[in-house]
Amino acid sequence: MQPAPTRSGTGATAAPPAVEVADLRRAYGDFEAVRGVSFEVHPGEVFALLGVNGAGKTSALEVLEGLARPSGGTVRVLGADPVADRARVRPHLGVLLQSSGLPGDLTVAEVVRAWAGTLTAPREPAEALAQVGLTGRADVRVRSLSGGERRRLDLAMALLGRPRVVVLDEPTTGLDPESRRQVWRLVAGLVDDGAAVVLTTHHLEEAEELADRIAVLKAGRVVLAGTQEEIAETQPATIRFTLDPGTPAPPVPDAVEVVEAGPRVDWRTRSLQPVLAELLAWAARHGVVLRALQARAASLEQAFLAVADAD
Repeated sequence: MQPAPTRSGTGATAAPPAVEVADLRRAYGDFEAVRGVSFEVHPGEVFALLGVNGAGKTSALEVLEGLARPSGGTVRVLGADPVADRARVRPHLGVLLQSSGLPGDLTVAEVVRAWAGTLTAPREPAEALAQVGLTGRADVRVRSLSGGERRRLDLAMALLGRPRVVVLDEPTTGLDPESRRQVWRLVAGLVDDGAAVVLTTHHLEEAEELADRIAVLKAGRVVLAGTQEEIAETQPATIRFTLDPGTPAPPVPDAVEVVEAGPRVDWRTRSLQPVLAELLAWAARHGVVLRALQARAASLEQAFLAVADAD
């Protein structure tokens, strides 16, 4: 298995934004699914939208993709309105929906050739299939593909027109770990070529691997935004250890919240390094062994779950 690509996390910000979303709102009758979402995505950058089901991710992406008009706010893709200026935007936009609905009676090659015929400057169909590892399945009917193979075919179609902006809605759903990493390598290649990528995913590992910046949505609003490190830092770090019977407990620093005391100790702190240094110094002075000692900085997963669990 080849290693997955490593993203620098810096993003490319010198060029004007490829995607601009300002105070986006989208309502279904009296229900407002997207309530004032704003973000920008630059060429050469991956931007991830995270959130539990119903957070508003797909509703926001459908406006970006030109499939729906906003109820309020503005969306611009390469400086144009993706609905009103669809003819300008569409040749430069690649979209991977959660479900594509490709005709099952056609072969893989027939589907790709048919879609290529609608594009101005598509990749060669053989190149597109090779990109996603489907060369050997070109003559197989779409209905006979596995779920993972269909997802890779969907991705080949999204990338067929060499898009400058790519929108990926749950791109690795149903894929095995190696296929998922293949998709990650493809996304990294797109970014290296200067494309702007917007993705949603339920795999936090995927966001950590690919995204330069992340926005976490809840009930249609952005509640956390920034790099994964910035988002993780909104949560406290954890220090855990176990004391032998009869061992006195260490003094609790001011910067610590005690979650569990006793033989098993669980602390939370936003000052991990100084608190850990103070704890280790105390243990050394008193000859105390801190068994099963763990010191962990906060993670993207911890921040995401804190948002999901909050009232």
